Amino acid sequence: MRIGTISDNFYNISNNPEKLNSQLTKMSSLSDNNDKFSSLSTSSMLAKANVPLSHTLAADNYMVIKKIYGTPVVKSRISNKERALLGKYDFNQLEYTTIKQINEELELLKKWSMSLDQNLKEDADKIIEIRLKELKYLAACRYTLITNEIYNGYMALEKYFEDISKYSL
Repeated sequence: MRIGTISDNFYNISNNPEKLNSQLTKMSSLSDNNDKFSSLSTSSMLAKANVPLSHTLAADNYMVIKKIYGTPVVKSRISNKERALLGKYDFNQLEYTTIKQINEELELLKKWSMSLDQNLKEDADKIIEIRLKELKYLAACRYTLITNEIYNGYMALEKYFEDISKYSL
């Protein structure tokens, strides 16, 4: 009995050059036909790895308010002190960030929250609280502060919170 070669057993694949060069990555459910992989999917993947307790508590806080009221009703802006803390680590305000920037920031904040350096850990927890406050403000204003499609980092943060919260919609 002869087993054969790949081209013998998989005739359709070996004789079709399009199938040989096609992408094996499945498209995300959040992507459209032009995207091979959505940046929002990265937020979902970030939520699958070690999530600090401070992130989970912030996410639960946001999701409970969203579940009860539909959207946050408090329009509190961040203070100058909070803005300075973001600036210390070279982070933009949420309304001026992209999805990629937020994903990178979330990755850093997760590492920092599990750091042995107590100051870095406290700053990371404060920054996630600042991000929560900014997200609540943007949601209360119906996301209308910035209408540019580039600055939609709030979507990634909201997706991250939805994925890690036990109170997801």
